[in-house]
Amino acid sequence: MARVTVEDCIDKVDNRFDLVLLASHRARQVSQGAMITVDRDNDKNPVVALREIADETLSPGDLKEDLIHSLQKHVEVDEPEPDPASLLAAEQSETTIELSGEAASDAEEEVVTFDRMSEDDLLAGIEGLVPPEKSDDY
Repeated sequence: MARVTVEDCIDKVDNRFDLVLLASHRARQVSQGAMITVDRDNDKNPVVALREIADETLSPGDLKEDLIHSLQKHVEVDEPEPDPASLLAAEQSETTIELSGEAASDAEEEVVTFDRMSEDDLLAGIEGLVPPEKSDDY
């Protein structure tokens, strides 16, 4: 009975190794209580899984996606991208500090920013670096 079922499934799933993975995954699902889509006919779970694939009551693509999802340890969640205007406002509030007290009276609208360097400043800094002197030890 199982040999005929495997031969019927090869038309639906090209690779026999993929068929084994999909059928075993489906058999585990049936063992855990998933509803079967064909008559059991006193068959064991692996044969039922193969018959479901052969009768196309389950899509091999859906089974493959479910198998991949069950094997993933870390599932990435697609989160919506934040609004660019809110990002800019949040960045400005984090990187600016307004002066208060006596300093604010001296410079009323003075704003201090951090972590800002142009490419020219960076290149000038890199060019100013002196390479370490070579020694005979290395």
